[in-house]
This record gives sequence, C-alpha cells and structure tokens, in this order.
Amino acid sequence: MTTSHGTGPLRLGIAGLGTVGAGVIKIIQRRADLLAARSGREIQVVAISARNRDKDRGVRLSGYDWEDDPIALARRDDIDLFVELMGGSDGPAKVATETAIATGKDVVTANKAMLALHGQALATAAEEAGVALRFEAAVAGGIPVVKALTEGLAGNEVQRVMGVMNGTCNYILTRMESAGLPYDEVFEEA
Repeated sequence: MTTSHGTGPLRLGIAGLGTVGAGVIKIIQRRADLLAARSGREIQVVAISARNRDKDRGVRLSGYDWEDDPIALARRDDIDLFVELMGGSDGPAKVATETAIATGKDVVTANKAMLALHGQALATAAEEAGVALRFEAAVAGGIPVVKALTEGLAGNEVQRVMGVMNGTCNYILTRMESAGLPYDEVFEEA
C-alpha cells in the first residue's frame, strides 16, 4: 500500500461533498492533530470535487483546490489518496476510481453500489497496480469488520459471517419491532 510508506503529509483528493464527504472534511479540520498523532502523518486535503461548487455544505472549503471533474481530481499528481464519496455504481464514480488506481493512487470509497457491481474488478486492478482499495465504510454500516477479518483474524478459518449489516435494514427492523409498524410503512420512512 503506497500511503503507508510516506513520511510527509498524506495528501487527499475528495470527490463527493454530500453528507459523508462534508463530514470527512469536518473531521479532518477539527481533529487534525489527533489524526496526525494516530496515523504518524499529517492528513491534508489538497483538492475536492462535487457537482455543485456553490452549495453551502456547512464546512469551510476555501483552502482546497476545486476540480469540476472528479476524473481530473483522480489524475492529479499532488494527491496520494483518492477518496470517492460520490455514489452511483457507474459513471463518474467508477471512472474516477479506475483512473486513480491506474495512476498509482490508493483509493478509499463508501460506495456500496459501485462495489457490488464492480468490486472484484476494482480490487484486481488495485492489486495489479500495487495500490490499496479500502472500502470498510461501505460495509456493515462502517463497523470495522473487514479489517478485523482480513488482519486481526487472518489466522482463523472464518467460513461465514451472518447478520443484518446494513444501517437501513437495522432501522427498518428496529422500527417494526419497537413501534409495531408494518414493513411497507417503515420502508417508506426509511
């Protein structure tokens, strides 16, 4: 994984500034010292991209370069890690992720749809390029299950993991039980 070998700042390009993307930037801004202490490197957002440049996201964005095109963001030489938070199984999210991998950048994504349809191909491309594709935020509502299984339990022979591992499903099942509501009604709420 290329990001673990550097000693300078870890330079991020973030594509997608919805709830998750804006939240990531807020955390990086508010907890920069803690993140640097825990990771051993400064985490630095270099450039960002989203559909609408003028939307108020409740976070300061003026210190970052803006790319109108997420694919151009993925190509930038001044980022080490491409963070894909746009969503969508195809289109710009997929092409930008493929571009980042092809240009030697590690990728972090929370994109369930893209991983469901193209995860194997993206993982293979990342492995061939010698970069990391991390997606824990897209699995089990962000519960750190992927890292625990692949690293912490690597010596075990885990055959199967069962359970409801989707925040929406958890919400639906909880509301059905606690409020005694029918599935169709709770589904519409969700």
